[in-house]
Amino acid sequence: QVQLVESGGGLVQAGGSLRLSCAASGRTVNSYAVAWFRQAPGKEREWVATISRSGASTDYADFVKGRFPISRDNAKNVVYLQMNSLKPADTAVYYCAAGSTASTAWRTYKYWGQGTQVTVSS
Repeated sequence: QVQLVESGGGLVQAGGSLRLSCAASGRTVNSYAVAWFRQAPGKEREWVATISRSGASTDYADFVKGRFPISRDNAKNVVYLQMNSLKPADTAVYYCAAGSTASTAWRTYKYWGQGTQVTVSS
C-alpha cells in the first residue's frame, strides 16, 4: 500500500508557473504508474498526465501537452507536475494517483492523494 500527498498548489497569475509534487510513503512509488487528474467545480474529474513506473514513458491530455511536463524521482519517492503557461481554465483541484497500470481512466488507479488547489487568475 502507498500513501500519496500532493503539495505545491496555490494562486498564480495567468502565464505563470507552479510545480506540483506528489510524495509517496509506504510502498515505494516506483512500484506504480502515477497520474495527475484535476477537477474543477461543477465538472467531472479529468485526466491530465501519466508517467510509467520507470519514467521512460509519459502521456498527456491535449490541453496540457507542451505545458505540463510530468517527471518522477524514484530515489526521492516523488512525482512532479511542472505547470507552465497557466491559464484560468487550469483552475482546479489537482490529484495524483498511483496504480499498477499506466492509464487515462481514473477508475484504474487504486491510491489517491487528498488534492491540492490550483487557482489561476486572469
